[in-house]
Amino acid sequence: MALMSDYICEAGNDEILQEDLVYIANSEIPFDNLRNSSVLVTGATGLIGVSLVRALLCANRVRNLNLQVFALIRNKEKAETIYGNLLKKKELSLILGDVTKKISVPQRVDYIFHCASVTASKVMVSNPVETLLTSVDGTKNILEFAKENNCKSVVYVSSMEMYGSFTEANDNVTETELGYINPLAVRSNYPESKRLCENMCVAYYTEYKVPVKIARLSQTFGAGILPGENRVFAQFAKSAIEEKDIVLHTKGLSEGNYCYTRDTIMGLLFVLLKGVNAEAYNVANPETHTTIADMAKMVCEKFGGGRINVVFDIPESNTFGYAADTKMKLNSDKLQKLGWKPEIGLEEAYRRMILSMKYMSN
Repeated sequence: MALMSDYICEAGNDEILQEDLVYIANSEIPFDNLRNSSVLVTGATGLIGVSLVRALLCANRVRNLNLQVFALIRNKEKAETIYGNLLKKKELSLILGDVTKKISVPQRVDYIFHCASVTASKVMVSNPVETLLTSVDGTKNILEFAKENNCKSVVYVSSMEMYGSFTEANDNVTETELGYINPLAVRSNYPESKRLCENMCVAYYTEYKVPVKIARLSQTFGAGILPGENRVFAQFAKSAIEEKDIVLHTKGLSEGNYCYTRDTIMGLLFVLLKGVNAEAYNVANPETHTTIADMAKMVCEKFGGGRINVVFDIPESNTFGYAADTKMKLNSDKLQKLGWKPEIGLEEAYRRMILSMKYMSN
């Protein structure tokens, strides 16, 4: 039997990430449904896309699935930096392209994870048109591709931001409830486009029977975050590692819904293989629900060694493009009924992410 060292592992020298990937591969996800098939992942240089590609390659190695993975990317140099030695694997192929244009893949595609999206709040404010078109045109092109290729299953990766804001705190938000989004606020381009794309998925299923499911992700982080990541969770972790105060540019009252990366990837795989067409599923761990300010305090207390604090520096205008404060707690019962269960809590998620970041910096 070949040893682990005989393979090109999926996580380089990051032992925490590799542990997560092997855990996914050995889980109860019905991976046999992917045997002798191909999977296209769009947005394959973003956190979710990269995590999916790594998990699929690991499952392919551990379970001998004869799986082909196509990673759709716009920047070849960036992709080569991220994937490194994994590109030596014949089962991984980079597809250079743009989801806003016609999609072309050299062989049949059986499954699709459509992850391509603008995720940086600053870009949503500075380039709102591009943000909208990436969502709308990109999703249309993927659904057309799935229709033309008779794909077996497609997952559209949506966001908890599509829920908008509720006039009163809602501690049990299921997939059938919606809050308010102001269409005249430029930052609304992201949540509004997510709502439109979800309806586009339903339309393509209704009219063309494209087997598409919708996954509404909470804020996802954990082992394997990418170099240059600058979202709140990464900023907090870097502050703890560098022993610097955590600086908040809002009061931190917005309530966050989170999910550890390993749990999120497993949730997406459950949606792909067991989800119902034209249905949406919240991918969130209700046990991690907290405010931004309380999460910052937790990181300082648990990982700052008593040497860092939370500092508030709030500008007069929303120059950072942050979303409006939300008061909601996502319910993930619907996804859990498919067999998925979130396992990693908030403190453990930070512990594993910080260890992973230290591995990457060595």
